[in-house]
Amino acid sequence: MSDKALQSIYRIIDASANRAGEGLRTMEEFARFVLNDPQSTQEWKSLRHALAAALSRLPRDELLSARDTGGDVGTEIAGPKEYHRANVTDVVAAAASRTQQSLRVLEEYGKTIDPSMAKSIEQIRYRCYDLSSALEKNLCRQRRRQRIVQAKLYVLVDAGESEAKFVDEVTRMFAGDVDVIQLRDRSTDDRTLLGRARLAAGIARAHDKLFIMNDRPDIAATAGADGVHVGQEELPVAETRRIVGPDRLIGVSTHSIEQARAAIRDGADYIGCGPVFPGRTKEFESYAGTAFLEEVAGEIELPAFAIGGIDASNLGRVIEAGIDRIAVTGAVRDADDGPRAAAELRARLTRQALSRK
Repeated sequence: MSDKALQSIYRIIDASANRAGEGLRTMEEFARFVLNDPQSTQEWKSLRHALAAALSRLPRDELLSARDTGGDVGTEIAGPKEYHRANVTDVVAAAASRTQQSLRVLEEYGKTIDPSMAKSIEQIRYRCYDLSSALEKNLCRQRRRQRIVQAKLYVLVDAGESEAKFVDEVTRMFAGDVDVIQLRDRSTDDRTLLGRARLAAGIARAHDKLFIMNDRPDIAATAGADGVHVGQEELPVAETRRIVGPDRLIGVSTHSIEQARAAIRDGADYIGCGPVFPGRTKEFESYAGTAFLEEVAGEIELPAFAIGGIDASNLGRVIEAGIDRIAVTGAVRDADDGPRAAAELRARLTRQALSRK
């Protein structure tokens, strides 16, 4: 190999080593200061030290002499999203991708100089894949739980007359004031439900909102939904958790304070409380009413959504009972201007939440 070719390889390795180290440090700092997770922090730190140990096999003076930041044509090239990170999830995802790519470059070019070093880099790359996956799953779990705590307006929809109408409805709601959408439609076949759920999950991600599947943990997991909602007659929380995994939300319908307490013990992430009033979509033999809401408000700290016949005309009674989260269907679906109706409901709930602080 000529001296010029060797210097080019050292230049590539030096640049990729810097990128990999920066990426590992970015994820280590996230685990340390955002997650406050000592085990994850130690794992990332260990990986960073392993990289340094592998690279120490190469002559440091050769790497430094090959470095030419001023002459690097790549420093002036940037993608359209290079300087935009919407949130820490984007930061971690970008760091993980950058690190994995850099490690692969180190491995491949390292084979031409020191195969043993390249083998060590390969093992580091595999460990990085596993740690990055765990970190991103943790991020998703945290984001979902934070979103459900912050949520005020939860809307239930069916599969719609067509895919186009479904997409339009879900998009308009998520672009407006709806925090969570649940797909509930027992009259539609499984393939259609799965297709609609996948679409809704994608729209939810694009708007940083939540999409929940009703009753069907299998479809929720397959479609990439943020969670699943089950009733008292559906699968228990433990069995549902085995299907959807630890990272998705599980909501439970409750009709009494005893059921609300049981949902907490079982590991639910949020509860629906009702039915509060007679509704337009379902009929019940009895209604929990606002008395149940008062019990929940006085005792339950889990996010609780009042549900059942709630609209602008009786929202005040829900708020007076101490609940400032609601789940609705007809109040938005049947309104002349659904997005506007949602905005008005959301505004009243937000004002109530602020008045409590």
